[in-house]
Amino acid sequence: MKPEPEPEPSHGHGHGHGHGHGHGHEQRHGHGHGHGNGNGNGNGYEHEHEHEHEHEHEHEHDRGDLPAPASHNNLDPLSVVEEVVDRLNRVPDEFLARPPYEGYGFRPTSASAGSSSPPTTAPQDRNSPLPDVNGLGWPAKSTLSRLNASPSENAARKTRLAAAVRTVLECIGEDPDREGLLRTPERYAQALMWMTKGYEDRLPDVINGAVFAEDHDEMVLVRDIDISSLCEHHLVPFTGKIAIAYIPNKLVLGISKLARIAETFSRRLQVQERLTKQIALCVQEAIKPRGVAVVMEATHLCMTMRGVQKPGSITTTSCMLGCFRTQQKTREEFLTLIKR
Repeated sequence: MKPEPEPEPSHGHGHGHGHGHGHGHEQRHGHGHGHGNGNGNGNGYEHEHEHEHEHEHEHEHDRGDLPAPASHNNLDPLSVVEEVVDRLNRVPDEFLARPPYEGYGFRPTSASAGSSSPPTTAPQDRNSPLPDVNGLGWPAKSTLSRLNASPSENAARKTRLAAAVRTVLECIGEDPDREGLLRTPERYAQALMWMTKGYEDRLPDVINGAVFAEDHDEMVLVRDIDISSLCEHHLVPFTGKIAIAYIPNKLVLGISKLARIAETFSRRLQVQERLTKQIALCVQEAIKPRGVAVVMEATHLCMTMRGVQKPGSITTTSCMLGCFRTQQKTREEFLTLIKR
């Protein structure tokens, strides 16, 4: 179903005083105040409506004089790609440097522009959901060292990790030299490196140019994507399924890339909430669709094996961007399709 054009909702609040009543208008940020026997929904709408137009003019000024999108009639894929490249080249650098345009390795940020080597740490802003320039994501500091590690450096890393596992075995009262545990440190070191291999992936390499110009404006949905990840709080697995959907805006991703994006982010120390949002933001950054929706259901062993010990409990998280957030019918269509 095509999303209907309607204004993006935001949060509004109205307050009534005296014998009046306060009403919040869901489509504006303005505040209306009623006094005496009046109603508190009068002035906020008009004031915010004017304020919105001011922001629209500022936003147009930030983007510069960009060409209007090409018509979908007689669409030529090559011309669409050329148009997108031309539009990106004409966007001012200071506009591209603002979130969410930086953070996924598709464009250089101001800190890394012109630099051939990646930064050494992830962003310091712990409130930001955006990954750093290589797509690693806060708060994974120092993990960038795995991107360019040589074979000898990787071997040394596994040796240190195996030694640490041996220490863990000793600390829990086990004998790491008995037959059953003799090679466990090396096995676990290799397994842990594989379970966190997402730290070695750059998202541009994951996408690998699989972006195509297509005149398709209906929903694209891939569901039941199996994932497994490690809870960063207890280092035990959580497993589940992910559904990813988007409404194209002239560009589509190779179908397998949605699953690969999910795998890249899940092969890291994670929390489910952040994992869900990172996947959605990555798809949004890759092709700038009209909207992105991600829903994930997972079972966490930190809840079933320890703590509250509730086997069978399922955690559901979602992230809705663009028309999936602003248009109820589009969101309902997505939620209906993933339940079939």
